[in-house]
Amino acid sequence: MRTTRLLTAASLLTLGACAPGISVRTALSPDASLRGLHTFRVQPTPQPKIAGAVSSTNDPMLVNSISNRALRADLAQEFAGLGYVASDSNPDFCVAYYASTNQKLDVTYWDYGYAWRPHWWSGWGHRWGRGWGGDWGIPSAPTVTQYTQGTVIVDVFDPKTKDLLWRGQGVAAVSDNEALYEQDLKKTVEAIVDKFPAASNRVALAQ
Repeated sequence: MRTTRLLTAASLLTLGACAPGISVRTALSPDASLRGLHTFRVQPTPQPKIAGAVSSTNDPMLVNSISNRALRADLAQEFAGLGYVASDSNPDFCVAYYASTNQKLDVTYWDYGYAWRPHWWSGWGHRWGRGWGGDWGIPSAPTVTQYTQGTVIVDVFDPKTKDLLWRGQGVAAVSDNEALYEQDLKKTVEAIVDKFPAASNRVALAQ
């Protein structure tokens, strides 16, 4: 059974192999509790603030591209699989996403309406405090906004306060073959969301 821990450290960072070839990092706000969440909404992809932010017609951050639609569908499917219910009106949490193919991902190109760098976020780097894996680390490295090609980032934030609650990151294998890339993208999304706690009412919803 997955459990959610309210952290007292500055941030939680966990690194682990969740699927063959996929390493996932997660971070939970020290001010957040994920208990009591039941409904979610996958946010629409915002228009990039900078021209040239997308690299191709199948870029996952290009609105309504094939891979963008696949990414959104994968996210909805994975969170529903954890027992959460999709809701366009008044959801308990919102899901934002960032992904890249053949170029580095700069997350500052897209604005979902919440703060990408809250006070507790200092980048991935090393772990601080005891994470879900039970490891101790040292303070993390300075925040960066550019990530390697193939990076997928999933953010969960509070739609009312616009506070970032949880962040997950993985890297999908990049391929010019659209079907193959979409498969790897799906596996990466699955590995990331698998680290998010299951809904507390999962059993009730299944009945």
